[in-house]
Amino acid sequence: MSQKPDNLIAVLDVGSAWTRMLAADLNDGALRYRGHGLVESAGMRKGLISDLGQAAKAVKAAVDQTERTARANIDSCVVGVGGPHIRGVNTNGGLDLGSRMREITRDDVRGAIDRARAVERPPDREILHLLPRQFILDDQPGIFDPIGMVGARLEVDLHIATCSGSAMQSTITCANRAGLEVTEAVLESIAAAEATLSSDERELGVCLLDIGAHSSDLIVFFEGAVAHTGSIPVGGAHFTNDLAVGLQMPVAQAEDLKRQFGHAVVTAVPQEAEIDIANPQPQRLALRTVAEILEPRARELMHFVKESLRHGGVLDALGAGCVLTGGAAALPGMLDVTESQLRVPARTGMPVRLSNMPGELANPAFASLIGMLLYAHRTRVTRAAESNSLRTKLRALFAASF
Repeated sequence: MSQKPDNLIAVLDVGSAWTRMLAADLNDGALRYRGHGLVESAGMRKGLISDLGQAAKAVKAAVDQTERTARANIDSCVVGVGGPHIRGVNTNGGLDLGSRMREITRDDVRGAIDRARAVERPPDREILHLLPRQFILDDQPGIFDPIGMVGARLEVDLHIATCSGSAMQSTITCANRAGLEVTEAVLESIAAAEATLSSDERELGVCLLDIGAHSSDLIVFFEGAVAHTGSIPVGGAHFTNDLAVGLQMPVAQAEDLKRQFGHAVVTAVPQEAEIDIANPQPQRLALRTVAEILEPRARELMHFVKESLRHGGVLDALGAGCVLTGGAAALPGMLDVTESQLRVPARTGMPVRLSNMPGELANPAFASLIGMLLYAHRTRVTRAAESNSLRTKLRALFAASF
């Protein structure tokens, strides 16, 4: 096994049902798949880590799988953060630049953002992302990059995505115990958007709903910027548990039944459709019975989504509709329920393909994982460009001094 190449990027998702890792490197400026690991999660309860030791073992197993496939050592990674503890808030702040107009600098932008972020929050809340929605220069709104412009007052409308500090630290600790250094944490819904949404959708207004096992994270873009984030305490495992209870069968059998024959719309299932099941004795089961259990849960999920959008003031801002990702997005009928509840068009979010990527990863369930790679790559490129720009300025200043 070779040492880790300088251009290798690894991302880690410690989910309720699965712990996954994905690694890629840069090849002629594009990301190329190197390897991935996928193991059942352990030590999780209701979307949060409840046993660090068991969760860390699952992370280590995913890392080992990835290293074998990639034929490289992995000692650092970017982690995804999601779940019912995610919160988002919109705020505003700004600063006066003096009595006379002057050119806006990067420090001025940082100062305005610092003013906007200075909102009270519970002591356990950690800021994941500071996402400027727009800058306002001398009462002129709609500015996305004010650096180099001239004005006397700079304001910013800011969206702040936060998470539970203890929940994020538990994820980082699991990675550390598996021998990984965590270089960055990314909100999983932002990552999923990175892999599935077009620039037109972000401009027109779109809601991305990433349906996980125990919760569903959502993010709304409008006019190219993040307008709302949140989390719904309903996920794919709730659909499975409903089947297990309603049909009095083991959870594993209910999961297989959901995947093979589930549907979220009763009327879309033929009345005569039946299958044979062993529960524990052989019996005939009408597939409409399965749909009659799943449809109410699908409608409940979309009801909570609608309430979150209404609370965030973005219910009427979805010109491009709703995009579903995550494992449960593949349940037949989910798009129909989404469209009927939200009154907007809906589609399944398929992630972009990486070079050399196995076909099995071209699936909505891997949208957030692939998006984390894209996000980490873009962040690395941006930081390198800023560093190069600073070095150029310093060299010019040094030369001018002589």
